[in-house]
Amino acid sequence: MNRTARQQHPGMTKGVCRGTRILSQNSRSVAVNASSNRSVVILPGLGNNAADYDELASELTTSYGYQVHVASVSRLDWARNGKGLLDTNYWRGTLNPRPTVDWYLERVGDAVEKAKLQNNAGPITMLAHSAGGWLGRLYLYEFERQGIDRFVSLGSPHLPPPKGVIDQTRGILTYISNTCPGAYHEDVSYVTIAGKYVKGANLLGPGTISARVVGAGYKQVCGEAQVYGDGVVPIPSAHLEGAMQIELEGVYHSPLGSTKISEEDAIRYLSYYDSDDYDDQVEDKAARRWYGCRTVLPQWVEYISTDKVISPIMNDSSV
Repeated sequence: MNRTARQQHPGMTKGVCRGTRILSQNSRSVAVNASSNRSVVILPGLGNNAADYDELASELTTSYGYQVHVASVSRLDWARNGKGLLDTNYWRGTLNPRPTVDWYLERVGDAVEKAKLQNNAGPITMLAHSAGGWLGRLYLYEFERQGIDRFVSLGSPHLPPPKGVIDQTRGILTYISNTCPGAYHEDVSYVTIAGKYVKGANLLGPGTISARVVGAGYKQVCGEAQVYGDGVVPIPSAHLEGAMQIELEGVYHSPLGSTKISEEDAIRYLSYYDSDDYDDQVEDKAARRWYGCRTVLPQWVEYISTDKVISPIMNDSSV
């Protein structure tokens, strides 16, 4: 089944949506010719370590020619955020990010410096996954960003929850949104990528158990349960005003819990996606493919180096 990609809000001015492209998993972008001196610095998401991105980093290097550096983060490192518990602002929900997350920002700084040394001060794309998105925005605001001209986020919860919903960052997202809102820096091109993996459901309403569990998670992030998202981050929270906004159908949040799937099986799965026959059994039979999977990467990799909107080449259903 062929599924089309469409572009909305084509205006390219700052302060407004710079375009939303919705791509299906059976679409492919044309080949990207990477600049030989462009580096990519990957920012791990909450609970992830640097090794979780080995496959993505390898693919970006071998298939696209980028110089890739992953911020050196281990799973145990995330326990460092516990120091925020000692700040009374944590309990008030008004916590500032620093010094709680300074350890992470230092790791990002180390990776950026390595990139600058290796690429002879060439351009750098900051590729941020999940919580790495708002942490990357904080880095761009607080530290020297010379050389970083592109920011691409993958399933990042960029916006604080509405009033009445407990902020899981205890105020940090509110601080960042107030301090450096949207596509804040004029000299940086922003791209926000969100996955449309599953729609949530109200906890006490109709729907499958898995949809209600996912919906409960979405509600803690954006205040709504019945929205689409990547299984962890709802689409309404994953975009920044002024950024190029990309939505990928059938794409899961994290390399943790993701499984590999052949392209033929993915197309077969997507033929049921959003159809009357679609149900949890169909979803369970399909492997979870996250943003960095080899078969998903071609849908968005162009944005590492360009804002140019390239029409995807659609697979024939017989492939």
